[in-house]
Amino acid sequence: MVELTGKHVLGITVGAFAVIIGVNVVMAVKAVSTFPGLEVENGYIASQTFDAEKKAQEALGWTLVYGYAGGQLSIDIRKGVDVAPVTALDVLLGRTTETSEDTKPIFALKNGVWVSDVKLNPGKWMMMIRATAPDGTVFRQRSDLFVER
Repeated sequence: MVELTGKHVLGITVGAFAVIIGVNVVMAVKAVSTFPGLEVENGYIASQTFDAEKKAQEALGWTLVYGYAGGQLSIDIRKGVDVAPVTALDVLLGRTTETSEDTKPIFALKNGVWVSDVKLNPGKWMMMIRATAPDGTVFRQRSDLFVER
């Protein structure tokens, strides 16, 4: 049996701290390199019009229902029971923690529902939806989409 000396204890302690610091450095680099961290360029500027934009969006009375099945993403935007009069639809689809899989699918209106053929890997996805009304009012909604295996 080997005797535990001061050198052994020092080696164990230095080794343990080296592993801890090494893991922290790797995790910090990964966090900074994979997440853009920005929702808006300037939070103060965005806050100046937030309340007015929110009231205008609520006045539209639109509701949004979405789904993904068979490689097709569908977004149904309604005003009550009627199809909402959307003049433009822009969707950013990506993972919540990184931008490498971000995509902007092209949608077509079919039977009152916006549809796009898009291949999504299993897991959690984020949709940043921006629809424009005929009067120019912008409807924005961020939604989470879960794709099963």
